[in-house]
Amino acid sequence: MFRSLVLLAGAALTASACTPSYARPLVDVAVIDRDNGDWLTSWPHRGQQWIAGTPGHRYSVRLTNSSDQRVLVVLSVDGVNAVSGQTANPQQAGYVLEAWQSTEINGWRKSLDDVAQFVFTDLPDSYAARTGRPDNVGVIGVAVFQERQLYRPVYPQPRPYPSPYPYPPYARAEGERDRDTAAKAERRAGNAAPAPAATGSAREQAAADSMASQSIGTGHGAREWSPVSQTDFVRASRSPAQVIQLRYDDYYSLVARGVVPRHRDPYYPGRGEPRAFPNGFVADPPSRGW
Repeated sequence: MFRSLVLLAGAALTASACTPSYARPLVDVAVIDRDNGDWLTSWPHRGQQWIAGTPGHRYSVRLTNSSDQRVLVVLSVDGVNAVSGQTANPQQAGYVLEAWQSTEINGWRKSLDDVAQFVFTDLPDSYAARTGRPDNVGVIGVAVFQERQLYRPVYPQPRPYPSPYPYPPYARAEGERDRDTAAKAERRAGNAAPAPAATGSAREQAAADSMASQSIGTGHGAREWSPVSQTDFVRASRSPAQVIQLRYDDYYSLVARGVVPRHRDPYYPGRGEPRAFPNGFVADPPSRGW
């Protein structure tokens, strides 16, 4: 049994890098640049989906339940659970979406009332790097669980008291209730405690290589009101029914990696492949000198 929490945010871009065997995914994931309102375009590259983030811009992750049943979505940003701050694991807390519901997650959950905004920032300033976990910076992922269908009597049952906010519920992991007191103390002190630092030259070199290849991460931005409520959720299985992973970096890093063709460069529209409408009116041709 899991207690659940409800949250709303603003994001939108469909990413279909998922691993279910369904005709259509249970949940669609999207990312929106909140500063300009753009749905960030995704590019496929070597079996992964990539988006280009703009440093300094806030973003949100949009989750859409495309099924007719409730689902639990565990959201990971840079390898960190966006609700609890723990190093992400599918068995942790997540958000519960009603059938066909869409919601937007704007940031790291700080309490039942607010979040710290997701913002694209230089990698060393990312939340994961600042808490000693830079290895998985540059990845947004979700693990989706279906709900166990419990036996219900045939006679009418009273409807549960509705949440005062139109946000999806958040489910806590097994055993999490027993850790409530310690967790509350940690939250009062600040962010969730970072994972123990890895030791050994090989581990340190791997982390250094990861940081060198990745340019941006997700920072811990300004606080924003984003109320949630709690609900119960029983997972149908211990393994997720769907896993989606979306990679990101800044535009020029994606060009250097070969993810984005250079002719798509938005800052140099005059370069690259020919365009059908490059200018305005018809100009006189140059004189032939005759």
